[in-house]
Amino acid sequence: MEQLFDLALINSALRVLTPILLAALGGALCSRVGLFNVGLEGFMLLGAFSAVVGNHFFGNVFYAILFAIAIVSIFSFIFAYLSINLQANVIVVGIAMNALAAGLTTFSLRALFDVKGAFYDNTMVGLPKWNIPFIKDIPVLGPILTGLTPLVYLSFLIAGLMWYYFYRTKNGFRFLAVGENPLAAQSMGIRVRRYQYGAVLASGVLCALAGAQLSLGQVTMFTEGMTAGRGFIALVATMLGQSGPLGVTAASLLFGFMDALSIRFQGLALPTHFTQMLPYVVTILAMFFFKDKSFQKDALKQGSSSR
Repeated sequence: MEQLFDLALINSALRVLTPILLAALGGALCSRVGLFNVGLEGFMLLGAFSAVVGNHFFGNVFYAILFAIAIVSIFSFIFAYLSINLQANVIVVGIAMNALAAGLTTFSLRALFDVKGAFYDNTMVGLPKWNIPFIKDIPVLGPILTGLTPLVYLSFLIAGLMWYYFYRTKNGFRFLAVGENPLAAQSMGIRVRRYQYGAVLASGVLCALAGAQLSLGQVTMFTEGMTAGRGFIALVATMLGQSGPLGVTAASLLFGFMDALSIRFQGLALPTHFTQMLPYVVTILAMFFFKDKSFQKDALKQGSSSR
């Protein structure tokens, strides 16, 4: 049992939950302004691929992340324009973005690198691992909080800042009002579309960071479909957390822990197919016990483009 549960498991959970948490926070932003963003998976995949491309051509991790943010922002703007200006079905648009991302990354992988399936460059440098002074010497917290990439710490910082913005600032209350009742917010002089565009673009930035953590933080390579449903898990985390930053963080911690536990099970010679399905089984169970139907009603309302 000690080989299964230890401090290294928690450290691993923090690493693997970061892409889910960042994408789920992006989904929470969209949900708060009345948009059910199903395209988180596609945005994450584009971010992962763009980060590797940027790192390969620029030779700099910081520029690679900026490049990923720029690429995903373009696609998130397309999503926003179709959903907000053209009043297209937001769920259909999200599914279309997922399909577009899957096809585009596969095509670009072969067009840019002339490879199929995966791209790896042994000269490529991934995200740095930080060992924070003073904290690494603390008996329990040290092994948990050291050796992580900057995006891991940034994800929890963003969650805290989102909570403060939502519930402690005037603009945050206006942001929430846009999702609660767009017509009433507009009648009060709030520019609804501006907040909606801002939320979708910010969601794209967070998904780009999630993809960068996946392709440059956990590994230093890109494989076709490497998100492997993490965007949909992030969507479930958004729903379980009721689109609140703290609730989304707690739900992401659950899924991240189960993902890390599945990796640990592989080291115990358990069947690979069983261990790999563990996070997705927990996701299904979480949805089964999710009793609040109001989120489903909002999704149906948003899907009908009645905003």
